[in-house]
Amino acid sequence: MRCRAVRRLRRQLGRRGTILTSYGLVWLLYGYGQLTIPQPDQRGLQLVLSIQPLEFWGWCWIAAGLVALVSAWAPPGRDTAAFIVLPLVVVPWMVSYLAAWAFGDFPRGWVAAAVWAVITVPVLVAAGWPEPPRAKKAEPPYEC
Repeated sequence: MRCRAVRRLRRQLGRRGTILTSYGLVWLLYGYGQLTIPQPDQRGLQLVLSIQPLEFWGWCWIAAGLVALVSAWAPPGRDTAAFIVLPLVVVPWMVSYLAAWAFGDFPRGWVAAAVWAVITVPVLVAAGWPEPPRAKKAEPPYEC
């Protein structure tokens, strides 16, 4: 029974949906963390914080995560919104960290910007993946 449910979920989500679910959860949790327990050293975020307070940005991360979670269940081609908003919410973070590093306010800013860029790469790669056609029925033996 459990194997059948796992197979069905895997078939329903596909590769793109799995990436969107994973990243949606991470973005959602990161936004929640920014709202409830903000990072103590915010020197690298001064640029974005001069535009909007951290609470606003936390809700942006949560919204992007929710868009990804909802889009994960959409058929390929209709999940485009998630593949746009997931990297889009990272851009202000990266720019802010790079600016803080460039102006000498946060020496590790380039590292934080690079980490966020690398974290986002799989989303951009998955956006170009064609989803393979779904098999009509699994052949025996049924494996998980």
